[in-house]
Amino acid sequence: MQAFLKGPGVSSSKPAKEKAAAGTSGENKKQKPVPWVEKYRPKCVSEVAFQEEVVAVLKKSLEGADLPNLLFYGPPGTGKTSTILAAARELFGPDLYRKRILELNASDERGIQVVREKVKRFAQLTVAGSRSDGKPAPPFKIVILDEADSMTNAAQAALRRTMERESKTTRFCLICNYISRIIEPLTSRCSKFRFKPLTDDIQLKRLLSICGKESIQCSDETLALLINVSEGDLRKAITYLQCATRLTAGKGITEQVIIEIAGVVPSEIIDSLLAACHSSSFEKLETVVKNMINEGYAATQLINQLHDVIIDKEDLNDQQKSAITLKLAEVDKCLIDGADEYLQMISLSAVIMQQFTQTT
Repeated sequence: MQAFLKGPGVSSSKPAKEKAAAGTSGENKKQKPVPWVEKYRPKCVSEVAFQEEVVAVLKKSLEGADLPNLLFYGPPGTGKTSTILAAARELFGPDLYRKRILELNASDERGIQVVREKVKRFAQLTVAGSRSDGKPAPPFKIVILDEADSMTNAAQAALRRTMERESKTTRFCLICNYISRIIEPLTSRCSKFRFKPLTDDIQLKRLLSICGKESIQCSDETLALLINVSEGDLRKAITYLQCATRLTAGKGITEQVIIEIAGVVPSEIIDSLLAACHSSSFEKLETVVKNMINEGYAATQLINQLHDVIIDKEDLNDQQKSAITLKLAEVDKCLIDGADEYLQMISLSAVIMQQFTQTT
């Protein structure tokens, strides 16, 4: 009898403990730091910057019009993934979001077997449930295939038939950087939208907004340098800004800090390399290249910066510039294939020296 009476008392204490644990875990979740890229990711379609065509189409679908299969392509960091995730949140609400969305990234295996099993199984599920806020939920699910250009041709061909069969209950959104790597039958079944690189003004507005919310002191010159090194990639710019803030411990961010974080080769190093090429001394050139490699500067970054310097150089004619840029392209290809950085930089510097000697 006592055991029977104790039963409810014992069982009733467990939910209390669970509630306490849930409360503490909730507090920990609130205190957990979030990367700024996720923290300031657009929460709704109207917050997406600079992509007017896509925003207009998605707003119409949010108002009740049907959503077509989508293909987003363009440079990284321009808002492709953020746009479709923001649209999905507005379409389905927080309750149905996890049930109605299947997101596969390049980190997941996405061969023909995954398309036949995982994607097909999700696409065949019937749509059920309604939003808790009373708004009508659309009668379809969304499959998001991020980095779709890394899928094999066989997997893309298998996806084609699934897109046709499950068109009543499922919409597909393919996201890629290079549309030429998507097979023609898939591109013809999707509405294609090109995401343009973000302009400097748009990036500056976002970065200024983040600086204001995070109480960061950053000059206009530093922000201009940050936008320049990020090359139109807003995600990269926000990541560099967060790294610089952590490095300076909340103090003012200087241009030197941005240069160090971004791995930019200082202009003095490039000037010394070009001066060694002008000197016509191979020993001096070899020493400069060796010191540059030993200091840890990336050869790919140096090639990008050298390209801009060579194009703007006034003491070289067009023929000499074309010969140097052709060698830059060859060296870049060799570095991607895993060639030795020192040997490639020596080879490139020798061609630059040869072109410089023709002018003198």
